[in-house]
Formats: sequence, C-alpha cells, structure tokens
Amino acid sequence: MQKSVTFINLASSETLKAYASDKLDRFDKYLQNPAKANVVLTVKKFRHIAEINISADGFTINAHEETSDMYSAIDMALDKIDKQIKKNKTKFKKRRSTAAKSKALLYDGADTAPSIDVDQDLPGLTRIESIEYKPMDRDEAVLQMRLIKDSFLVFTNAQTEQVNVLYRLKDGNFGLIQPSS
Repeated sequence: MQKSVTFINLASSETLKAYASDKLDRFDKYLQNPAKANVVLTVKKFRHIAEINISADGFTINAHEETSDMYSAIDMALDKIDKQIKKNKTKFKKRRSTAAKSKALLYDGADTAPSIDVDQDLPGLTRIESIEYKPMDRDEAVLQMRLIKDSFLVFTNAQTEQVNVLYRLKDGNFGLIQPSS
C-alpha cells in the first residue's frame, strides 16, 4: 500500500508518521494492491483532526475524526475505515455468491452441462440444447447477464409469465426478445 502522511499546522513528526503507517498496514490483508492511503493530520486550536482516505479495489473510503489527542484521532478514524472496508468486502462477497447461485440455478438439477442432442434428420440443425430457466424480472435478468459470460439468457418474465431472451450486443448493451401479445 502506498502511504502519504501530511501535516497541517503541526510540526512534522516521524513518530506520528510511523504510527499512522503501522496502523494502516493492518488493512493490507483486506485490500489488493495497488492501494493508496492519504493521511492528513491537522491541529486547529485545541482540536486534533485525522483525515484518512483509502483508494483500492474500485472503491474509496474516507474517515474524519476530531479529538483532543492526535493518536486517538488516528485510531478512531482507522476504526471507521475498518468498518467500511469490511462492509464493502461483505457486499462484494454477497454479490459474488448470489451470482454463483443464480448461475447454478440455470443448470438446476444437473451436475453436468445442459443436455445436447444431435439430430441428423433436420438439415442445417446440428445441435439441440435443453436449458432450464427460472422466473425473474427484466432488471434481474440484466444483472444475471452482467455476471455470466454467455451471449444470451433465457428466462420467464415474472410479470408476464412468458419466455423472454436477453442477449448481449456487440457494443456491450443488451437486447430483449419477448413474444408479442
């Protein structure tokens, strides 16, 4: 993790700098490199202010604490950062596990890939693939498509109870095929 410590209205102190840097090292186990941490330590009259900003893994976390002691301000700000990092990591894990479960639901009941049959009687048709699909709304289907690498997703529209196909366009957007009423 890249760390920078800035002092405002305060004499630069190696002990404070080392203290903040050592405390920031505990976040290395949660964050993947490259991570950047900026610590700003300020004194205004009798208030000691610690401001910490961490940018890593696609998100930015900020904490701001004011106390009468600089060391306690740093500790309290780092506690806030710790809570925010854990919250973001559990959100990310929850999204990933939900995506894995929903991808598994696409192939529900089968330990192998979907069944594929070759029919020689129909010219031009080389394979028939059977899939299972579950009811969901369009927004959930779009989220599913973002999580899987397939070029299309077959699902039952929860509102209309009709089979729909969501497909990926070359520009990264999605198209929807739905039966006309």
